[in-house]
Amino acid sequence: MSKIAFVFPGQGAQYIGMAKEISEISEAASRVLDDATDALGFDIRNLLFDSDEETLKITENTQPAILAASVACARPLIEAGIRADYTGGLSLGEYAAHVIAGSIDFKDAVRLVRKRGKYMQEAVPLGEGSMAAILGLSREDVLEICKTASEKGIVEPANFNCPGQIVIAGEVAAVNEAIKIATEKGARRAMLLNVSAPFHCSLLKPAGEKLSKELENVVVNTMNIPVVTNVTGKIIESEAYIKDFLIKQVSTSVLWEDCVRTLIENGADTFIEIGPGKVLSGFIKKIDKKVRILNVEDKASLDKTITALRGQEVQ
Repeated sequence: MSKIAFVFPGQGAQYIGMAKEISEISEAASRVLDDATDALGFDIRNLLFDSDEETLKITENTQPAILAASVACARPLIEAGIRADYTGGLSLGEYAAHVIAGSIDFKDAVRLVRKRGKYMQEAVPLGEGSMAAILGLSREDVLEICKTASEKGIVEPANFNCPGQIVIAGEVAAVNEAIKIATEKGARRAMLLNVSAPFHCSLLKPAGEKLSKELENVVVNTMNIPVVTNVTGKIIESEAYIKDFLIKQVSTSVLWEDCVRTLIENGADTFIEIGPGKVLSGFIKKIDKKVRILNVEDKASLDKTITALRGQEVQ
């Protein structure tokens, strides 16, 4: 029997106007934005629809904005009777997965990720850390490269996105050294990313420690839908582990390829990327070409996805 996984994007997917159409045609989506405004103490619609790219790019703005947009986009899909058998997300997207699974209340989640963004940005002074994408090398190659380059400082794998696309993070000199070694090893590309901090490496441990204090005030509920976690690449076995995984996730590798493979092994053959962009859809296609990939980010994609899942012909 066909199983559906809802998956949610991470930081970098944002754009001005995300979730605008959906919130205009769905009362449930509009209520999500009302709840975000109430929880954060400022008008989330202004940030989503009327701000500018630079303002939206500030990490403590980006994270609640993407979370609110993603959850808003999920509501009309759920109202149409589409249910997820599994859910997951890349980095920040894991919070949207928990909201949809019922394990974390949306208002708690949106407040948490604003703080998470702030703490992640503060953990490493600007200019001291960087990230790079390594394309065309194996996981083993990249691990070896990081080990060799670590003579120059901290450098670690940050994201295992899909076969042949791995992101590294760490101190500037060490990341630059890793790029040099990767190029010599025959990487198709090895390039610095335009990011404000070295996410998902051990330099971010102070951010995780601060986040753990915030999580003390958050109630974790029963997961109504199984959630796959970036930290292990596996389905979370118990609610008791959720807080620990969210803390570790800040400073450890995002095992996205592993997450997708786990979902496929558990019977997921339809993936719906919910929220801004189609980055995850691209990754999933490279992981397994046989699965069906849909997305929801505006009215057209919502209608197309509902039609496809109701077994009708999609034009």
